[in-house]
Amino acid sequence: MTDRALAVVRAGALTTVQDRGRPGHAHLGVPRSGALDAPAAALVNRLVGNPPEAAVLETTLTGCALRPRCAVTVAVGGAPCPVTVDGRPASWGAPVGVPAGALLDVGAAGSGVRSYVAVSGGVLAEQVLGSRSTDLLSGLGPPPLSDGMVLALGRPRGRHACVDVAPQPAPPAELVLRVTPGPRADWFTPEAVRTFTSRAYLVSAASNRIGLRVEGPPLERARAGELPSEGMVLGAVQVPPDGRPVVFLADHPTTGGYPVIGVVRSRDLPAAAQAVPGTPVRFVAVRER
Repeated sequence: MTDRALAVVRAGALTTVQDRGRPGHAHLGVPRSGALDAPAAALVNRLVGNPPEAAVLETTLTGCALRPRCAVTVAVGGAPCPVTVDGRPASWGAPVGVPAGALLDVGAAGSGVRSYVAVSGGVLAEQVLGSRSTDLLSGLGPPPLSDGMVLALGRPRGRHACVDVAPQPAPPAELVLRVTPGPRADWFTPEAVRTFTSRAYLVSAASNRIGLRVEGPPLERARAGELPSEGMVLGAVQVPPDGRPVVFLADHPTTGGYPVIGVVRSRDLPAAAQAVPGTPVRFVAVRER
């Protein structure tokens, strides 16, 4: 094993390897995957001098702890959280030098859901269909991190940024999702369509990388029965039989048989990745661009 590696001391609730994903394979039944908060992942890569396609770690709520076998530069972004190196406080949102053998601890998110950890050189998990991303739905890519796992690192290709702290958007106090009408909006009553874009919902604790689930008023159908399975896109708002919308995120299935009432603008999805359970959600109707 090369000395350019990270040992996982504490894997956390769910920590996965993510990059920009594997778009273009939906016809094979393969989801896009990739970092849910793509701007946060891109920022931490820039901070450590990595190219944009380098793989990072995406933590969920409880962070992780890592011990590099060589001196590295790291940056932590996304959900704000405490960062320490051998127990000493270190910067969040800025490049941090970590000596070989030191313990980097990425703590629990103080707000938001997902923090991103970039390491100089990037994580060298095996590529599948051009991506190193973990896909929880299909099982492609490396498995989620576990205690004792060792991750290989690439060679640094650029200098880290010289900043004290990089500004990042705060996790949403209210999640506003702009939606265009979906291909099956006519499967719902006019009152249901009005409810969808006028009533408040709350982020459900059942949300994950596959979809953002919400709690709130159910949407009544105007048509009975089920659809034949049809293609699904990132941001599609599918409505299962319980009537409560599900916003499809990066690991979503590529086909589905429940009607899609709307599609969320892609630029609103990074905020959805950071919305904690109980966050108010509003769906706002907009016209096509």
